[in-house]
Amino acid sequence: MLRIDRRFIKNFDWVTLSIAIIIALIGIMTIYSATRPLETEEHPGFYIKQASWLILGIIALFAIVSFDYVWLSRLSLHLYITGIVLLITVFILGKTGMGAQRWLSLGPVSFQPSEFFKLIYIIMLSQQLSAINGPISTSIIFRIFFLIVFLPFILLIKQPDLGTSLVILTIFIFLILTKGLHKKVALLFVIISLISLPFLGNILWGGLKDYQKSRIVAFIDPEVDPAGIGYHLNQSKITVGSGKFFGKGYMHGTQGPFRFLPEKHTDFIFAVFAEEWGFLGSLLLLFLYLVLILRGLDTARKAKDDFGKLLALGITFMFLIYLFINVGMTLGLMPVVGIPLPFMSYGGTALLSNLLSIGVLINIRTRRFELFH
Repeated sequence: MLRIDRRFIKNFDWVTLSIAIIIALIGIMTIYSATRPLETEEHPGFYIKQASWLILGIIALFAIVSFDYVWLSRLSLHLYITGIVLLITVFILGKTGMGAQRWLSLGPVSFQPSEFFKLIYIIMLSQQLSAINGPISTSIIFRIFFLIVFLPFILLIKQPDLGTSLVILTIFIFLILTKGLHKKVALLFVIISLISLPFLGNILWGGLKDYQKSRIVAFIDPEVDPAGIGYHLNQSKITVGSGKFFGKGYMHGTQGPFRFLPEKHTDFIFAVFAEEWGFLGSLLLLFLYLVLILRGLDTARKAKDDFGKLLALGITFMFLIYLFINVGMTLGLMPVVGIPLPFMSYGGTALLSNLLSIGVLINIRTRRFELFH
């Protein structure tokens, strides 16, 4: 037994764990600085809540590493049904905040089911795709789409949670392409996508809330209403630019604490970090994310089975698209869609979900060899 434990510890992915915790700690420091009060105010204490969620997340991470990830495949349907039920429950018992109904309450604790559902969805999708031998046919694509993707996509759009709904749709396309398509199916897939794009665009636009439409208009032309819908983007770019190369220094940023930058500790936390640590600090932070992404891809490459490979790829791609969209919208290169920066943005459910996802990645990498015979 001691020999097995030693092999387990030796194969444990300490690099991925360390990077995730380092980024989360940077996030807590940035949240503290971004929300520090003016002289006559008390600190709101967001950083304390985030630190508490980090501790809980690390415990949950080790719990999920403690059993073989193959069990996730066996439990995938049960997890998926539970996730769908929670998404539906949001419409019945959910709390409304900032124009969206996304939260459920358990006593004093509120959580966002869609954050946990992303991981459940990737598990279910990976299980279904790993059971397919050979390239994917058209009928299989439609079956998986309508059985797994369509319902949560509609439920998330209705909350509304445009960011998460687009993420799960993108992950579906990415994993389908990764698994492999027949050449004729791939060609048909591209043609249908191009033909349906204008119609889907009109349907999605018609289903958007006014504030979501305003965000897209602001992305196209921030100057159309600089005091209104373009304010977020303009202030974010000003905040990033004011950091210059070396930054103003920790706790010396002004855009967040003086209330110039909205959502400074959530969606636009990267702008606060860039103001204090500058271009150089931002590059170092992005380098940490790059290592995390590359580590995830390497984990997928070394996975012992197809389920583990697809699961690792799905999680890694989720982190990549969240990073790409969040930093992009901070710099004005993407529309504001309420996508948090992984491990850094304030939000206990998101941090816990991300650490659980990291736990799954570590599990896959640790068990790339058969440890227990």
